Amino acid sequence: MASSKPQRSPAEVEDIILRKILLVALVDPSASGGGGGGDPRVVYLEQTAAEILSEGKPLLLSRDCTERVLLDRLSYGGGDGPAAVERRPFFYLIGCFRRAQDEAKKVAAMKDPAVRAEIEAAIKHARKLVVSYCRIHVGHPDMFPSSPAAASPASDLLSLIFSEVSGPTDVFAGNSLAGDLKSPPGFLDEFFREADSESLEPIMGELFDKLKQSVEKVSALGNFQQPLRALLLLVGYPNCAKALVNHPHWIPTDKYILIGEGRMIEIGSILGAFLHVSALPDYKEFKSKPDVGQQCFANASTRRPADLLSSYTTIKTVMNILYDGLAEVFLTLLKNTDTREKVLEFIAEVIKKNAARSRMQVDPLLCASSGMFVNLSAVMLRLCEPFLDATASKREKIDPQYIFYNKRLDFRQLTAMNASSEEVAAWIENQSHNCRLIESQEATSSGNNSGASLLTKGRLLMSCTKKEKYSFICESFFMTTRVLNLGLMKALSDFKHLVQELARYEEELSTCKAMRDQGASPQLEEDIKRLEKVIEILSQDKLCYEAQILRDGALLQRALSFYRLVIIWMVDLVGGFKMPLPPKCPMEFACIPEHFIDDAMDLLIITSRIPRALEGFVLDDFLNFIIMFMASPSYVKNPYLRAKMVEVLNCWIPHRSGLSTTASLFEGHQLSLEYLVRNLLKLYVDIEFTGSHTQFFDKFTIRHNIAELLEYLWDVPSHNNAWRQIAREEEKGVYLNFLNFLINDSIYLLDESLNKILELKEIEAEMANTTEWERRPPQEREERMRQFHSRENIVRFDMKLANEDVGMLAFTSEQIPTPFLLPEMVERVASMLNYFLLQLAGPQRKSLSVKDPEKYEFRPKQLLKQIVKIYVHISRGDKENIFPAAISKDGRSYNEQLFSTAADILWKIGEDGKIIQEFVQLAAKAKAAASEAMDAEAILGDIPDEFLDPIQYTLMKDPVILPSSRVSVDRAVIQRHLLSDSTDPFNRSHLTQDMLIPDTELKLRIEEFIRAQESRKRSKTSGLQFSKPNEPDDGVADMVE
Repeated sequence: MASSKPQRSPAEVEDIILRKILLVALVDPSASGGGGGGDPRVVYLEQTAAEILSEGKPLLLSRDCTERVLLDRLSYGGGDGPAAVERRPFFYLIGCFRRAQDEAKKVAAMKDPAVRAEIEAAIKHARKLVVSYCRIHVGHPDMFPSSPAAASPASDLLSLIFSEVSGPTDVFAGNSLAGDLKSPPGFLDEFFREADSESLEPIMGELFDKLKQSVEKVSALGNFQQPLRALLLLVGYPNCAKALVNHPHWIPTDKYILIGEGRMIEIGSILGAFLHVSALPDYKEFKSKPDVGQQCFANASTRRPADLLSSYTTIKTVMNILYDGLAEVFLTLLKNTDTREKVLEFIAEVIKKNAARSRMQVDPLLCASSGMFVNLSAVMLRLCEPFLDATASKREKIDPQYIFYNKRLDFRQLTAMNASSEEVAAWIENQSHNCRLIESQEATSSGNNSGASLLTKGRLLMSCTKKEKYSFICESFFMTTRVLNLGLMKALSDFKHLVQELARYEEELSTCKAMRDQGASPQLEEDIKRLEKVIEILSQDKLCYEAQILRDGALLQRALSFYRLVIIWMVDLVGGFKMPLPPKCPMEFACIPEHFIDDAMDLLIITSRIPRALEGFVLDDFLNFIIMFMASPSYVKNPYLRAKMVEVLNCWIPHRSGLSTTASLFEGHQLSLEYLVRNLLKLYVDIEFTGSHTQFFDKFTIRHNIAELLEYLWDVPSHNNAWRQIAREEEKGVYLNFLNFLINDSIYLLDESLNKILELKEIEAEMANTTEWERRPPQEREERMRQFHSRENIVRFDMKLANEDVGMLAFTSEQIPTPFLLPEMVERVASMLNYFLLQLAGPQRKSLSVKDPEKYEFRPKQLLKQIVKIYVHISRGDKENIFPAAISKDGRSYNEQLFSTAADILWKIGEDGKIIQEFVQLAAKAKAAASEAMDAEAILGDIPDEFLDPIQYTLMKDPVILPSSRVSVDRAVIQRHLLSDSTDPFNRSHLTQDMLIPDTELKLRIEEFIRAQESRKRSKTSGLQFSKPNEPDDGVADMVE
């Protein structure tokens, strides 16, 4: 029978366990029973053992000497061989922690609770020492000897962190950043959570630097997720978060030649490196790897749609992982009162240092990338989500005074809604003066002030008090508006220009290939190769933008929700969604940066053109906002911004939007029914003068959008009724101005189109003569081809607009003919119709035939039908028979034969017989009126110059005096002039209709002259009847002569 095993004392058990944990021996392992069991990792601490013996203590490890032993073990030089890695201080300490955990599990099975508690305390103490010395080692790597070739302890710690946060997707497009060493459970938590700021400070500086390096120049397809999760883990520890915002590279101050502050904060800051991760293209010096465009979208035109869709999905997925992770990092830091201020400061610095990103052309060396700002936009939108429901209680925390008094961002340098920088400065000074005055009165006032007076003063004080701090909601709101302006919205603008540039290159390539078909040259082949290369690069860039932004419906809807909050907040400043607006624009509204609305409208336009981007999104608040402000220059000064609002509405026309909900927007809203048509007509007039040097050409595009919208609304019964009511109420006001500009535009656009068609025919004839064409130098042919394509685009655009304008004249004249017959309008309308008839039915009409008229939207038959219908519609409403006279009075284009020719053409092309019959009857009336006019002219004879209108040189019927120049003109003539130009035509001074002074005395003299001439005519006629045959009197002879 075997002898029983000797029972070990608690001290011996403790010794064995601590030796296992620390891998040390106090007795030479080579001696029998020395401990270590032949493990090469065990280090014999001979000197330490000698010191313990000299102190008269047994050679047993205990809690009291653990630190001494650990320190001596760490001071051991290590060596080579299989145990060398384990002997490196960092790896050794991690092994100690893991072995301590293992031993703790074994000790838990001990039966004696007293011994178990003693041993557990020793293990816990050892573990605490291990973690503490690990901090010391990472912070002071030279304290303990290590291999010169070994990585820095901070690198080892980061690798350990990566292993802690690693996941199955970290091998995506690359290897995991974690090394072979795995983090023992609980080690990192104990390492960071239980450390004070002082002990962490030397560690975190290098650790964050290396974390930043791990993600530098990593694209969306690279492994950014491990570093991101590592950052998130670290900021979860308050002291680590504090160390991050106090790091020298939190807001870098380094300066480099040619690198601007905006780009520096991206490449130099710790968060900037994470924000740089993107799928968007960047300047070559800062381009990330792997190349997203090359890897996902190379030769996209030949790729299967399923492959492209897979790439889109991948990019959208990984970018949302980045957005969510960064948002969590920011939110964690913002919740920490010790770090919140520094985070807000960082965001403000990013905005301020990149203010130049708002320019059309951005210098990539001076400013941060679009990728960084789109990422920051996505993060800010996530931070704003809790208050995007736009409830009144949360909106009240958004203080408009922030624009004037905050100390982070300077809004006063931005273009304001309706206030100059001088006006803003003056208003702020006035507010400050009022505050000082009220505070002075409050300080000196006696106690017998009335309650009402005190209440008034209190309100004034509240309105003018400068806040030192604003709520987080307020700060986030205004910072997000700026980040979106410089980020998401700028990126969308860049995308738009990229698409336009790509289209230009594709058109140029098409032209070059067409020229190659007529004869190639080495230079032409070089040009084609160059263009194909550029188009490939631009196509890749375009698809990258689509993948990260345009196909991310969640990102776009978050941005829409934010801008809905913006416009509701702005409407609150003017009293809510109601019309009419207050007569005076509040200064708080006038000083809001213009881009607040501009960005909102741009986003609505873009999302309206992306399939399903607006699905489920409620647009009512946007519609009401647009109706309120699109025709209010006293609130929104910039006419182009108001025009952009119409472009939004144009995108929502049901047949264009593809959404069933947009019809109810126009047809079921009270503000829409009452004000939409009225404000569209007003804007149509206002846009004539934008103040820009390109205003003449800009107005056509803007009016094209208005015309399309008006055409849709005309067929909506409720809006049609509103339109007719406006025509009655504003017959001499905005509606008459609208018709005048509609006629002006129609004449100009059709005239330009027809002239350009003649130029196209000329170039077509040149190319048709192949012998002569091929004799020309290649450069000359290329230039003529470019001219041809340029004119094609102009004709197509102008003719499209001309068709719209003529169409609008046709349907409005049918139901609302009266304004066309007003004295100041009827001759203008008649001249326009006669001119169109001359072009479409006159002798030169055959010269306007082109190969493919539909290509240019040139439909002469349809145009002729519409012109004739306008004649007929106005004639039907002509109760006083003034229209035929106006037609025949046009000396430039009227020809009675034209009406006959036009009628013949109409019969041939199948126009309604009733329309043709009425048109022929009108032609007969015009012919009769022409004859009558000749008779009247004969009766009047020589008219004195003082009775002639100085503008038209026609006999005045209702003379008026212009107040400034004191010139007398015919009322109808000057009213016609004032429809287009509110100035005195003789000295350019301001003039309106209500300033005209009736020239009663001149009118009486003219009427007397007419009566006298008519009387003279009657007398001569009577005398002729009673004179003898063959003996005419002198007067009759004069008349015959």
